[in-house]
Amino acid sequence: MAKKEHEHTTYYTYLDTPVGTLLLAGCRDHGLRYVSFQRGKGAKVPESQWQQSDAPFRDAIRQLKEYFRGKRVAFDLKLNPKGTPFQLKVWRALTQTPYGATRSYAQIARRVSRPLAVRAVGLANGRNPLPIIVPCHRVIGSGGQLVGYGGGLPIKRALLQLEGVALTADGAITPPPRRARA
Repeated sequence: MAKKEHEHTTYYTYLDTPVGTLLLAGCRDHGLRYVSFQRGKGAKVPESQWQQSDAPFRDAIRQLKEYFRGKRVAFDLKLNPKGTPFQLKVWRALTQTPYGATRSYAQIARRVSRPLAVRAVGLANGRNPLPIIVPCHRVIGSGGQLVGYGGGLPIKRALLQLEGVALTADGAITPPPRRARA
């Protein structure tokens, strides 16, 4: 019985990064469930039954530190996000956007075979429970503008700049992405 309880215990820790403190949470056996900025509207707080421990997050902490030092371009972690089948499909598509590249909401909608679901893709993107690791910061408006980010646009800008994405003074991608033909 103790093993079953252990499998479903949610652990959490905090990690200080150049873009602020992140809350990491998940189950030891099932993987990382949340990465949450601690400022902004979507800041997650530990639930009363969660247990604080760094141990389940050693790999995630190491990989995030490497990312912020510019030494990691992709994450290799066991993830356990919870969402609708459509959200999960969008989040998988986000992981296919390479480091230093951007995609529009429309491009992601086409990637998930729902070309008219641009707004639904935006909503799924906004509910991503694993920002940075599932790189929703790489999704931009179709004209190259930075739009919407749970951590705030300054953090989105900082993450894109860390990855080498050139931005104009007003925060747009330079040069703007070419529009893909339908």
